[in-house]
Amino acid sequence: MVNFFPQNLTLKEKRKFFIGSVIPRPIALVSTLSDEDIVNIAPFSYFNIVTYDPPVLSISVQRTETRHKDTARNILKNREAVVHIVDQDNVEAANLTSAALEADNSELDISDFTTIASQTIRVPGVNEAKVRYETELYDSMVIYNDQNKPTADLLLLKVKHYHIDESIYQNGYVDPLKLKAVSRLAGNDYAEVGRIFPLERP
Repeated sequence: MVNFFPQNLTLKEKRKFFIGSVIPRPIALVSTLSDEDIVNIAPFSYFNIVTYDPPVLSISVQRTETRHKDTARNILKNREAVVHIVDQDNVEAANLTSAALEADNSELDISDFTTIASQTIRVPGVNEAKVRYETELYDSMVIYNDQNKPTADLLLLKVKHYHIDESIYQNGYVDPLKLKAVSRLAGNDYAEVGRIFPLERP
């Protein structure tokens, strides 16, 4: 087995090791509002569940040369976001929202997404997602590199309201085959839900 110390790797190697081995990663499509009420939409695969009591999700937003991305800046300022699950039906539009736009431009202009009003927060949701969570900022943490420069914002988002499409919901459960969630791999690659198999816990 090959092995490395982090300090002996380039930033590119560190990133490639992580995104090539920590797979599959769920994808959050996050909508936020700027101070000028411009809707920002962006996908993030550094995303997961923290706990269900209270319901909290985590999203890590990498910085660009120590600068906040629009999503992190909007959430830290306005403390609200809608988190959507990316699936086979919306993944191409979600991919378009990863384009680097100026802060005063909305990803709605370059994708086919349409918005719907939320029930508990000002930020609108995306109609084309089968699952969306209205959230508020629970806590945040800045991640620093070895040179003490900020490189990422870890955001903990508490769910205030759930939206589940009736087509994937039955008897209190979400059907994974009907949800058709996709996950992120490395490079340009994504993955669909494959073979599902049970294992009884000891």
